[in-house]
Amino acid sequence: MRSEVICHRIFDGSPVSVRWADQSLVTGDYLTQGGTVSVKHGHLVGGKAEGVEIVLVDTGAVRAVLLPGRGMGIWKLWVGGIEFGWNSPVDGPVHPSLVPVMDPGGLGWLEGFDELVVRCGLESNGAPEMNDSGTLRFPLHGRIANLPARDVRVEVNKQTGTIEIVGDILETRLFFNRLRLRSRIGFQGGSANVEIMDEVTNERSVPATMQMLYHINVGSPVLQPGSRVEVPIATLAPKDSLSASEIDTWNQIGSPQPGYSERVYFATPQADQHAWTSVMLRSADDSAGLGVQFDTSTLPYFIFWKNPAAENDGYVIGLEPATNLPNAKTFEAKQGRVITLAPGEKAAFCVNLKPLIGTGAVRSFADEVDRLSKTATPKILREPKSGWSVTASG
Repeated sequence: MRSEVICHRIFDGSPVSVRWADQSLVTGDYLTQGGTVSVKHGHLVGGKAEGVEIVLVDTGAVRAVLLPGRGMGIWKLWVGGIEFGWNSPVDGPVHPSLVPVMDPGGLGWLEGFDELVVRCGLESNGAPEMNDSGTLRFPLHGRIANLPARDVRVEVNKQTGTIEIVGDILETRLFFNRLRLRSRIGFQGGSANVEIMDEVTNERSVPATMQMLYHINVGSPVLQPGSRVEVPIATLAPKDSLSASEIDTWNQIGSPQPGYSERVYFATPQADQHAWTSVMLRSADDSAGLGVQFDTSTLPYFIFWKNPAAENDGYVIGLEPATNLPNAKTFEAKQGRVITLAPGEKAAFCVNLKPLIGTGAVRSFADEVDRLSKTATPKILREPKSGWSVTASG
């Protein structure tokens, strides 16, 4: 085995190293319609990252670091010399065993949060919730991001000309639930696009409820003063009064602000005839951006997390397709925003990431968002919406 440094900049100043498994069944070069895709499999070395399983995919257009050891998340992408990800104060990737997800206060999830793409779910995906005795019932954003995948493999799809990194994750507890996430992350030679195809199955003999949210997080250098988020809005409302205070500039990003408190906006987006929609973050000069496309028939909600805090506090925004709004699960269930799966029933979700380099690519994607926006007049509410926010009046 050999070791190689894949990233030189994390907050403790030490390099993140990976030990590649030369004989892994995952490691290899795979021919697709667009060219060869190289895949390397290994484990991170050192500190809180020690032992985290990773897969590095190189299509010639994008280098992607996937984290089967952390719920099949995507840590970072590199395209055209530009990093897509964010500089979290968390010195990750953090091994799940070191993340106190069930911390009594419900916020332990934050101790492992530093990926570009992290799933929230499966039993719950929103705010922490306590039971009647005051103990934790559902932790912040659920458990799936801190569970390791098993049976990680590469599959070649001859019909689409793609390769898929596939992994299974079980979120299970005796007497309560057994939900299986089968994640497929697709790539094609010569393309920077990344396709996430997930399927969740209820493997118990009784019905189960579930939720899913894709927390897609982008910081510098794509996020910068003057950046903006583009969404084809059907309805948008601030989560709370603090978010309402910036409703006129809800999608505009300023300079890093020490002490900034997050703002959150809930939305339903316009979609095309196939129920797909497109949202994006674009840099101030349109030189780079990230487009996100998703199927609103299964992910009908979009959440925008706005957090332009100081760089060393986490200068970042989140683009978040979801099955529901990230409130406590009991509140969401009362609003009919949970998915019920019969025994053996499946729910499928699809999200596409499109890293955009150059003004042509950025403006072309922006035109698609604008086209969707013109299908109806957007409804932007200035106060939290009843039934959407716990604090809303009415």
